[in-house]
Amino acid sequence: MQSGHNDRLARPLTPPWPACRLPCRRGCTKGPWPGHTGSVDVDHKRDSGLFGPDSVTWQLHSDPMMWVAGIRALYLQALHPRAVRGVMQNSDFRQDAWGRLMRTANFVGTTTYGTTEAAEKAGARVRKIHAMLTATDPDTGERYRIDEPELLLWVHCAEIDSYLDVARRSGIRLTEAQADRYIGEHRESARLVGLDPEDVPADQAQLAAYFEKIRPDLAAGEDARDVEDFLRRPPTPALLVPARELVWRGVAEVAYASLPPYAHELYGRSAPSREAVNLQLRFTGTMLRRIPARVRWQLPPKHIIRAMSRLGPGSRPAPYKLGR
Repeated sequence: MQSGHNDRLARPLTPPWPACRLPCRRGCTKGPWPGHTGSVDVDHKRDSGLFGPDSVTWQLHSDPMMWVAGIRALYLQALHPRAVRGVMQNSDFRQDAWGRLMRTANFVGTTTYGTTEAAEKAGARVRKIHAMLTATDPDTGERYRIDEPELLLWVHCAEIDSYLDVARRSGIRLTEAQADRYIGEHRESARLVGLDPEDVPADQAQLAAYFEKIRPDLAAGEDARDVEDFLRRPPTPALLVPARELVWRGVAEVAYASLPPYAHELYGRSAPSREAVNLQLRFTGTMLRRIPARVRWQLPPKHIIRAMSRLGPGSRPAPYKLGR
């Protein structure tokens, strides 16, 4: 487990702020920051979590296009019959899909911007829940655990590939080394859900090899079609249907369009041209990024606001910092 005072992770990307004059246990010379008043336990307050402000993850996950990437990940994850069956047989996805989406977003936010303790606790909760759940193959009657490493690895890789693909194609400039570093950093998030980090792709080449190997196991079955149908037309109160058609449908469609060609083939549709999808992603990214970050970050559960309060203004995440 990473220490909360790990110098590599805690080192800010911008110069230190004025010296803190509060009675810190380790003689902290950083601060003051919002909410830092009175005597505090700096061992906890200065904990930069699993990744920290010096990571690619810290900067990338603050971008609003991560919501589009999350929807893409759901489309992709649904193509593994055993994995999606585990979701459909163990949750009220159809009735509480929004709740599930928000719980997933909260987990990603906690593991990215929360303290080491909060991230570890979130991972322990996920592992505990998964350990109690099984699914049944309707064709063979086989009963299997949903925390099988094969299934956890598929969910992880589909998610990381989606975040990275959407970010880069929507206009965030990442070097090849930074893209590799991002994938490698998420061996930590894979560990949290129960995977051995050594079994998880560490760079783009390994991730591409994984998808090439897993493709014969993928299919768009009935469960995948249910997920696809929900993402395109989620249940919405009558008064909000116009908003769904105006806003959500466009976001869901660009997320779907960004899927790799083999995913389009499995869903039974022709893949759009990559150039046209890139234009859509850049346009969507431009529009979403015009919403001030401070406005977006005020939405619950405020992971980024709390991280900045804990670590100081120099920890403010922004993808443009990756170019420094």
